Amino acid sequence: MRLQDKAVLVSGAASGIGYAVSQLFASEGALVFAGDIASPAAGYPQGIVPLVLDVTQESDWERAVDAVVERSGQLDVLVNNAGIIAYEPLHELDLRAWQKMIAVNQTGVFLGMREAVRAMRRQKCGSIVNISSIWGSAAVAGAHSYHAAKGAVRNMSKNAAMTYVGDGIRVNSVHPGFIHTPLTDAQAPQLNETVIGATPMKRGGQPIEVAYGCLFLACDESSYVTGTELVIDGGYLAQ
Repeated sequence: MRLQDKAVLVSGAASGIGYAVSQLFASEGALVFAGDIASPAAGYPQGIVPLVLDVTQESDWERAVDAVVERSGQLDVLVNNAGIIAYEPLHELDLRAWQKMIAVNQTGVFLGMREAVRAMRRQKCGSIVNISSIWGSAAVAGAHSYHAAKGAVRNMSKNAAMTYVGDGIRVNSVHPGFIHTPLTDAQAPQLNETVIGATPMKRGGQPIEVAYGCLFLACDESSYVTGTELVIDGGYLAQ
């Protein structure tokens, strides 16, 4: 029970990585608050409290963190997971598509960290785990807005880690490679096959494999880890 008596807030929790994180953390003893604009098809298991959370809205983040603190008295862990993906190259990218990507993948992380930090500074402890991507550290052709947002998450995490280390708050980013989720399942099969083919392990990852990395960063076993990037990518970035 590595998260016994911990209060955890997960964004984008209704499917994919966020759902796996929520399930795993609950099984490890945490009271998990699962934030999303949607509900999971199979529902949430016991120990998970659903919250309506649009990560682009300040008021939603304020209500979510207030709900966690009101029920638990504290917020121990935030997992900023909500995200979208798009592949337009720079010359085809219109302003509206750019703004949507930045709103969800970058501003959502900013708003989540800001509200979490306000609570965690009062209690002088906490762990924030921000889901970035291998495309936050390396590039492929196209996907300009996605690269921009995920790269920002990488450095936002480092900045927050350095800014709040004296408050007992740890901040780290997780960089998955290709993971089988509803998001990637909706992509063109040829695109998925290309990324998997370029992965040394020659397979896509499963959400639970990312969730276990998040668990390490969330729990006290990683008490000396902050400002780092945990890559979970089947060896892709090692090439």
